[in-house]
Amino acid sequence: MLRIFSLGGLALSALPLLAQVPNALPGDRTWVNALGQHIAISAPVPARKVGPLRDLPTLSEHDLSAAERKLTRNIQVQRESVNPEALPKGEDPVLQKSAASRLARQPILDFAGQNGSGIPPDPTGSAGPNHYLQCVNTSCRPFTKTGGSAGGSFSLASLWPGSTNDGDPIVLYDRHADRWFVSQFQVSGNEILIAISQTNDPTGDYYTYSWSFSQFPDYPKFSIWWDGYYMTSNSTHTAVVFEREKMLQGLPAQRIQLSAPSASNAGFRSVLPADADGDLPPNGTPCYFFNLEDDAWGGVPDDRIKIYEMTTDWVTPGNTQVVQSQTLNTQPFDTNFGFGFSNISQPGTTDKLDAVSQIFYFRAQHVRFVGHSSVMLCHVVDVNGANRAGIRWYELRDANDGNFSIHQQGTWAPDNGNRWMASIAMDNQGNIGMGYCHTDPGANVFPGLRYTGRYANDPAGVMTVPEQIIINGGGSQTGFNRYGDYSHTALDPNGTTFWFTGEYLSATGQPRTRIASFDLAATVGLDGDAVIPQGTLNAWLDGADLRVQYVGAPGDDLVADLMGMDGRIVRAQQVTAPAGSWQGRFSTEGLAGGVYFVRVGHTAGQKVQRIVLP
Repeated sequence: MLRIFSLGGLALSALPLLAQVPNALPGDRTWVNALGQHIAISAPVPARKVGPLRDLPTLSEHDLSAAERKLTRNIQVQRESVNPEALPKGEDPVLQKSAASRLARQPILDFAGQNGSGIPPDPTGSAGPNHYLQCVNTSCRPFTKTGGSAGGSFSLASLWPGSTNDGDPIVLYDRHADRWFVSQFQVSGNEILIAISQTNDPTGDYYTYSWSFSQFPDYPKFSIWWDGYYMTSNSTHTAVVFEREKMLQGLPAQRIQLSAPSASNAGFRSVLPADADGDLPPNGTPCYFFNLEDDAWGGVPDDRIKIYEMTTDWVTPGNTQVVQSQTLNTQPFDTNFGFGFSNISQPGTTDKLDAVSQIFYFRAQHVRFVGHSSVMLCHVVDVNGANRAGIRWYELRDANDGNFSIHQQGTWAPDNGNRWMASIAMDNQGNIGMGYCHTDPGANVFPGLRYTGRYANDPAGVMTVPEQIIINGGGSQTGFNRYGDYSHTALDPNGTTFWFTGEYLSATGQPRTRIASFDLAATVGLDGDAVIPQGTLNAWLDGADLRVQYVGAPGDDLVADLMGMDGRIVRAQQVTAPAGSWQGRFSTEGLAGGVYFVRVGHTAGQKVQRIVLP
């Protein structure tokens, strides 16, 4: 692995700068758009059919020595703290001081994930209608949603026969298309490999694709949007979109690439794309990207979040562009743990773990509600100026117009332990769940996994669900500092259950992964801890009508929508629900066959059901 340190914004490496590297490959078509940005679109890449995965050879789970594990390549460029006046001075200003006030929410499920064969394991996973699919370096395994096995682990490379299995996988469940998305990179050829399932069964057949880039697409992060699968990476390719509509059909598909302005040389370049976890945003909505900047770095006046908008035009690719649309100043934070990658102290050793600081952790979850949308973000901070790690988290909101503000922010570090490598998500009631890694050298607690959360109507900026242990680690890691690289909190298609996977350590310091699910939406029925009740939505076809029944609404005035696969609202009603119940219908006359979504709710919560019109 190549580690690069940056002094005053200048990378001390032999890597060429963007201006010296063609942004296109032979066979690409290129444009310069009206903003002067260089755009490259690939020739259509044909799909290969692979599967069914349930018939692939399975791998055995066993421990490997550090020498036997494959080191996943990452080119991490660290920004040095050069501003002695950087804020905060001492304690984090939004460090939560209040105790968690709600009752504990125990995990629904908690079971072993894969060990993997890479350093680090890069755990990622998502839930579909009937399965949970986890991938690590360098294997995948499907589970039932009761925690049982739905098949053995299989080599990640088997999705792309002939690939070199270099890892850094991402798993997404595209709930809008009812399909699975699996990716990894390949160092040879600077390739991104993507597989799309042909059904909602992750053990079945897949369409697989491979795209090359002019520079290695390090640390790729993906998202689902109405007009494409978007990708960022730790390279000059900070804004890439793949042709989702074609990929879902197994047709030859293209990718468009350019660079987010002012982000191409900003240290560890992990600009996160918005991932539509609930309803898709309306067609025409640009895909949003999010990046953090610390005022300790050279040339950065304030701690802040930068927001970019990528507008894709598949018909006229030369019109595609990415612009910086907003800068949001945050409460001061400190992302610096000393100059280097050994940051997190462990019990019984002087060896430390990499916090993967100075970037947002995966994902930038986007949830669309009636009247507004929310984006969830989090990253690690030094909470006390003495290298105690905590999680700074944010909810950004816009009025479905792209004009974001910070609705709430807080820092979670309730005791002297270290918390890092987090992933945060919101359910369709506005409740928030966050999983993360934890260790406490002072209490002799080894690196393990925990989670917390809050309810939508709780005081802003605080986590109110007591911290829950998924699993405590059994030992410390020595000899190398790479750890986790990321974790993954995903939202179940039911709209309320969170699924989390991350790395912990065995008694011998071996990498392990764990999978847990938890839910904050159910009313517990105790004074002082009741939450907003959920409605029940049932929609069905009745001739040319789509009938809808909604019972148990948390209010009388509701909005009922019918949305297309592109996020466009094709039918809408403002309805009154006496005693919280409503029954109505939408006409389907004039609507093309395909996937639609029925949504009923208001700003306090909603229910959504997928419908297929013949």
